[in-house]
Amino acid sequence: METGPAVFTGVVFALFGGGLLVWTAVRARQRQPVAHGVRQGVSVTFATAAGVASLAVALWCLTRV
Repeated sequence: METGPAVFTGVVFALFGGGLLVWTAVRARQRQPVAHGVRQGVSVTFATAAGVASLAVALWCLTRV
C-alpha cells in the first residue's frame, strides 16, 4: 500500500534531478547564464548540487519500495 507513493515520489525526483542536470550542462556548454544575476561558476555549482541531491533522494525513495 505504501509502495505507490514511494515509487511516484522517486520517479518525480529522478525526472527533476536528471532534467536539471541536463539543462545545466547544456546552458553551461553554450556559455549562457544558468541563473540571471549570479556568476556562472556559482550558479552551475548550485544547480549541479541540487540535481545530484534530487537524484540521491530519488534513489533513497526507490530503495524503500
